[in-house]
Amino acid sequence: MQTTQIEIVPFGPDHLEAAVALSRQAGWPHRTEDWQLALALSDGMVAVEDGKVVGTVLVTPYKRDCATINMVIVDETMRGRGLGRKLMDAALLAAGDRPLRLVATTAGLPLYQKLGFHETGTVLQHQGLVGDIAAPAETEAATDADLPGIAALDRLAFGADRERLLSYFTGIGEFAVIRRDGHVSGFACLRPFGRGEVIGPVVAADLGQARMLIEHFIARRPGRFLRVDTTAETGLSPWLAEHGLAHVGGGITMKKPLVHDAADPTATTFALASQALG
Repeated sequence: MQTTQIEIVPFGPDHLEAAVALSRQAGWPHRTEDWQLALALSDGMVAVEDGKVVGTVLVTPYKRDCATINMVIVDETMRGRGLGRKLMDAALLAAGDRPLRLVATTAGLPLYQKLGFHETGTVLQHQGLVGDIAAPAETEAATDADLPGIAALDRLAFGADRERLLSYFTGIGEFAVIRRDGHVSGFACLRPFGRGEVIGPVVAADLGQARMLIEHFIARRPGRFLRVDTTAETGLSPWLAEHGLAHVGGGITMKKPLVHDAADPTATTFALASQALG
């Protein structure tokens, strides 16, 4: 049986249950609600063979600035048949001429390299049950009026306009901010995901601000299951582990093509680009 018998079709509501099952098969914690969030912001495609969903891929555009490729999953019984390449070809077509970003597993790395993606860093996933800590005095809950400032700061750190994503997060989660001279100088988001809640994105002027923004939510969730994704370069990993958030895995950040990093050199982003949706 060849992969030519597999059809790539748009992701529809009737594919959702099968997609959740595929992510669970892959060992990912995504709930139905997490898939629904991702689909609300993305162009989705599924691979179907004999009426069965055997693969998924999502493309999340951030206006014309860039797009991220997410949720690339192939049914374990279908691996080795070129289906991952077929899904990626569909994703590249859907993304058009946008610069692309993704987070790769070690297994997926060779395929992405063949497609012109280049490694840019390492993501470290931390999660666990957090303990009791004191709430920092420098942070506060964000208001609706803070969203433009949050979006502008995120744009500097991420290098693309994610206002639609951030607006969506305001409806399902909450934001904390740090102000300097009356302006938002750092922010963090907390939202439901998987087994509990995820803190991210986090954008701050320095490591100390980033810690305070994360502490803002840890202090309000004693004993709860939280997740934070960071990068190896931030040096945040040991501190997260000290607060009950163990390092449990990660991935390799990649871009296609290599694009100029528009990030503000004073800003630090502790958010996994693809993990913004998962």
